[in-house]
Amino acid sequence: MEALPFDPLPAPEDGGRSREEIYSSLSSEMQEFVSREENHHILDYICRLPTDEIGFPEFYPRISRTIKSIKHPNLIYPAGKGLAVHIYPDKEDVRNYYIPIEPCLFQKLDIKFEEVEKLLIDVIYDKDIPTKDPEEKKRFLEKVLEKTCEVRKELKKNSETSEGKRKEKKNASGKEKNSPGEETYSEKNGIFGSLREAGKIFKTRKLQKIPVTSEEFDAIKYMMIRDKVGMGVLEPLLLDSNIEDISCSGLGRIFVEHKVFSSLKTTISFEEIEELNSFVIQMSEKVGKPITYRDPIVDTALPDGSRINIVFGEDVSKRGSNFTIRKFMGVPISILELVEFGTIDYTMAAYMWMMLRAGMNCFISGGTASGKTTMMNAATTFLPPESKIVSIEDTPELQVPHKNWTREVTRTTRDDSGSDVSMFDLLKAALRQRPNEIMIGEIRGVEGNIAFQAMQTGHSVMSTFHAASVEKLIQRLTGDSINVPRSYVDNLNVVLIQSAVNIPGKGLERRVLSINEIVGYDSESQAFNFMDIFKWDPATDTFKFTGKNNSYLLEHKIAPRMGIPENQVRKIYSELDRRAKILRKIHQANITNFYDIFDTLIRLEEAGLIS
Repeated sequence: MEALPFDPLPAPEDGGRSREEIYSSLSSEMQEFVSREENHHILDYICRLPTDEIGFPEFYPRISRTIKSIKHPNLIYPAGKGLAVHIYPDKEDVRNYYIPIEPCLFQKLDIKFEEVEKLLIDVIYDKDIPTKDPEEKKRFLEKVLEKTCEVRKELKKNSETSEGKRKEKKNASGKEKNSPGEETYSEKNGIFGSLREAGKIFKTRKLQKIPVTSEEFDAIKYMMIRDKVGMGVLEPLLLDSNIEDISCSGLGRIFVEHKVFSSLKTTISFEEIEELNSFVIQMSEKVGKPITYRDPIVDTALPDGSRINIVFGEDVSKRGSNFTIRKFMGVPISILELVEFGTIDYTMAAYMWMMLRAGMNCFISGGTASGKTTMMNAATTFLPPESKIVSIEDTPELQVPHKNWTREVTRTTRDDSGSDVSMFDLLKAALRQRPNEIMIGEIRGVEGNIAFQAMQTGHSVMSTFHAASVEKLIQRLTGDSINVPRSYVDNLNVVLIQSAVNIPGKGLERRVLSINEIVGYDSESQAFNFMDIFKWDPATDTFKFTGKNNSYLLEHKIAPRMGIPENQVRKIYSELDRRAKILRKIHQANITNFYDIFDTLIRLEEAGLIS
């Protein structure tokens, strides 16, 4: 359901503002954008906006974090595939509105859409329906829709005639009289259901195309592909690369976490339990993990790689079924983009570069949504290009630029067949695959013990971990249920602590609070020695190199490997500064893409500028 935060003005053909009038008021960039055939509905949307109250929205072909400080944003930007997004201001709430501008937004198509669905049965009957490739499904639907709909230039403004006929079909109880099997098919099967069975019922009916306007046809085609091939009303949110998370807490609105505008409320909402339950059941079936009252929790990946968690039913979720989607980023955020965001600085990035190149074991730790996986992905560009990497995850989120990358994912089943494959199983298998680097999505249980055994035998390990400080990380590692022996913990070399913090004037940002070195374990006092090498200063929002001229790993691990004599170990800090300058120059050359940085570092290594 769409719940717009304003009362739309009349459409141009119903006495509203003309398209020509609104078009002439737009910027040249926006005029060019709405002039494209697939974007005509966006001009119609602007025609119906109460611009006297909020003003004309600004148009941004691309948005960036530089506009994050706008207090009451009123802007439109493209989301891809003929869709746009309106960030609509709400001065009465901390959250502004996120409005997907879809071709069907103002079209009243419930009756006509149902008629088209029923007629599609006749067209599809006895045809080979693609079942796997989404693009083939899309092309198939487009083709059969052309056979189902007749596009006419002019139609009656409303559907009074259709509505009248529809009412005549109602019986005394108020239910509609359908041809035998129509209601059962429409409610239970959908377009890609038991088409041949339904087709037997309608095969004898003469095919008569449904008259529609070109705008109605575009809207019907969009809705059909969105709902039957895509993820329904969530499709525009999944298309928008600026969204990080999508959240439905039960009945009510869907919320999103936006890269630029933080938390926003969408115009998409669920008002009835049956509607919400039906939607989450369809989602679970589309991802191949059907949900039931017996097994009410699903944690899996969407076709685009996004991570989804669903909790089904009011008995376990009192506000109704809920779901959360963590969006998959097509190209990972790079280390230099994190420098731009203020998450880390050049010297810290250079430090991580040196540590990972030398095979140091590293944990990236922090709370929920602190950016741990983002940081680990970004840091993989520093791993030696010739490395064989094995990654192990519950849900595939890691992205590695290396060609020799083995990607392994756990498997869970809903029966007693014993065919589950756990992180523990995969990690044991990885040790036999002779990897140069083992990457673990997150250590949570007994697999942590195996990870430290891998470190003990010389394998380099990198992982994320859920802990807000080094002390808490060690407590969790050595306690139940991970139970890593205390004498093993000093095999972990570097711990990076990351968090989401509120910065005055900037809002919620992610910062590396500290980078720490684990120096050793004193068995007599049963205490761990560690030092912070870098520390974030919240007063100035800058980073302090607290370990300068005092880094255990740089002086005692990295310097010897680089051939620096023991009496000259301080030269290692000059090398650190040199690498920080290299990263700065790469950034100044406007090379910020994840894969481009990886290729640039390879070229620098081949040229003998780094080792």
